[in-house]
Amino acid sequence: MSQGTIIHAGPDRPDRPLHALVLMGGGARTAYQAGVLQAIASMLRLQPQAAAFPFQVLVGTSAGALNVAYLASTATQGLDAFDALSAFWARLRSADVYDLQVPAWVRFSRLVTAVRLWGRARRAGAILDTMPLVDSLHRAISLAGIEDSLAAGAIEAVAVTASSYTSGVHWTFCHTAADARRPAWDRPGRRAEFQPLTIEHLMASSAIPFLFPSTPLWVDGRREYFGDGSMRQMSPLSPAMHLGARRILVVGVGQPERAGLAGNGAGGEPGLGAIAGHAMASVFHDTLQADVEQAQRMTRTLRQLPPEMAAALPYRSTDVLAIQPSQSLDAIAQRHLHLLPAAVRRALGGLGAGKGGGALASYLLFEPAFVRALIDLGEQDAYARKPQLLAFLDRRAP
Repeated sequence: MSQGTIIHAGPDRPDRPLHALVLMGGGARTAYQAGVLQAIASMLRLQPQAAAFPFQVLVGTSAGALNVAYLASTATQGLDAFDALSAFWARLRSADVYDLQVPAWVRFSRLVTAVRLWGRARRAGAILDTMPLVDSLHRAISLAGIEDSLAAGAIEAVAVTASSYTSGVHWTFCHTAADARRPAWDRPGRRAEFQPLTIEHLMASSAIPFLFPSTPLWVDGRREYFGDGSMRQMSPLSPAMHLGARRILVVGVGQPERAGLAGNGAGGEPGLGAIAGHAMASVFHDTLQADVEQAQRMTRTLRQLPPEMAAALPYRSTDVLAIQPSQSLDAIAQRHLHLLPAAVRRALGGLGAGKGGGALASYLLFEPAFVRALIDLGEQDAYARKPQLLAFLDRRAP
């Protein structure tokens, strides 16, 4: 996170510090976020006068952008929006997200499997067909509902991020009730634009490289092709700060260290599944921890200064609370590998990525048993930090 972000972030609201929810990406792994948020809703229902939607700024990346858009479209329902998000995940199947047609015999030859997948990637720009996800999002997310939430003041801003294959710039697409009056930001390698969100924005943000095809969007009066917002994401917390948040809850779905799931024994050479999983983790999770630590360090420094000195500085402190899984999602996915669609299992097996492929599979396992396990873990992790969460979300606290 740059110092410029902290200096030029959105306006202060001393009467009502804005709470932001930042949801990171990770394919099917982001079902974990639904569990965390459902637990938060249960906690808040027991608090006096806590029926309103607790976040005013929503920022999402990749599959986290899908969760953010769903919440933005249902925010007028208050805390029930979180239960609806969990129910959406419970209904989801892999067939609702992607399709892959691979003959059964390809699993007997890595070369034939690679040739067929490469041929599909050359024709379609990706290995998987994501038209099922387009249909699912049109059915599940009401764009008119987002407008209603903004107009009613249930939320103040919603934003999703995507990475341009055309220019290499990381873009944040923001939407408020008054886009024309909001100044966009422009930093080296990352920019923002205020415009109504569409299903195309969500498809662009969640386009996992190589697996999901790119999506064209119009920026600066020209068409550029976009992929997953987790790519080249140097500062995940920056959009929330630019939109005025002073308290940020960020829910990630990765672990900095992953247990030995290479599939070749302790100390053995990693298999293709382990290498692919490691590459995915690098795309989705590497920058979050550093950004959170920097924001927390800056806030601690400001609060150690004499009040009159801190008031004279152009910096603003921001409280950041981060939650990530307490257990390995790779290991959980390894136990559910058999639930992957048959074509995906055949493709992974044909490439030699089936054994020890839990890390890679965890991004594609949109199946009820795996989703339920992640939601349960999210609830468990949230309740383990209940005092912190309630204090963090208390609008009355300074």
